[in-house]
Amino acid sequence: MCIAMPAEVLEIKEGNIGVVDFGDLQQEVRLDLVDVKVGEFVLVHVGFAIQRLSREEGLETREIFRQVYAAMEE
Repeated sequence: MCIAMPAEVLEIKEGNIGVVDFGDLQQEVRLDLVDVKVGEFVLVHVGFAIQRLSREEGLETREIFRQVYAAMEE
């Protein structure tokens, strides 16, 4: 199963490259498939932003992932 992770767009560079924040990691991703602005949330899968999310959805999904990872460490 593949999982897309929520991330906040911090910067948009030339060439449709975005710098996104996953909460504890910043990474460059391709923005070719979505129309987004700095400050918006996206789902990222294999280096591509594939869907725009509302801020509420992005933060909620990020928290769910945090809880799952914390439970896995116990």
